[in-house]
Amino acid sequence: MLRISNWAEEDRPREKLERLGAQALSNAELLAILIGSGSPRESAVDLMKRVLGDCNNNLNTLGKRSIHELTAYNGMGPAKAITILAACELGKRRQLEKAEEREDLGSATAIYNHMHPIMQDLDVEEAWVLLMNRNFKLIKRLRISHGGLSETAVDVRIIIKEALLNNATIIALCHNHPSNNPRPSTDDDRLTQKLKAAADIMRIHMADHVIITDGRYYSYREEGRM
Repeated sequence: MLRISNWAEEDRPREKLERLGAQALSNAELLAILIGSGSPRESAVDLMKRVLGDCNNNLNTLGKRSIHELTAYNGMGPAKAITILAACELGKRRQLEKAEEREDLGSATAIYNHMHPIMQDLDVEEAWVLLMNRNFKLIKRLRISHGGLSETAVDVRIIIKEALLNNATIIALCHNHPSNNPRPSTDDDRLTQKLKAAADIMRIHMADHVIITDGRYYSYREEGRM
């Protein structure tokens, strides 16, 4: 019986998951990743196929097995059995959890309320980009510069790359003014124009550039400058 390390790379569970995503793997392949190895007589995948077969290929039934029952299989020690039962328990708990609500950042006020706690005590400028889906729901926020804001400090290419990697269709730029004066500078204007032009080319909607101070903000969108 071939060990997983001797399989063609495209058939190995870890490599297959990295290439195609977890949904492309069978239950046995996913479980094989958890236990790592089988026995000299069978691979981890074949071992898990055998265990699942005895559970009528039902993960719920597998989760009801005891450590003692699982360790009866050749190649299945206590550590592997515990890993399997822990994974089954996590799956059960996930079903009980509500899906996390993504924050709606469809207005300058919402962006300010989201970022103000992060920026209110900063004594240097920081720039952040907010990546959103088509419904203005936050996917991810990223700090893209620290200590200054200019075309050289903020790499527009990185912002666009991150938006594409995270499947974001809307972005918003925000940064703070430690001086507490929310009015934009010439560098702020230049960067806003450059980022919007790049986003337009990639068909990404730039929702706003919000300048945040402690108690006030400036929105390019609300000022009719986008």
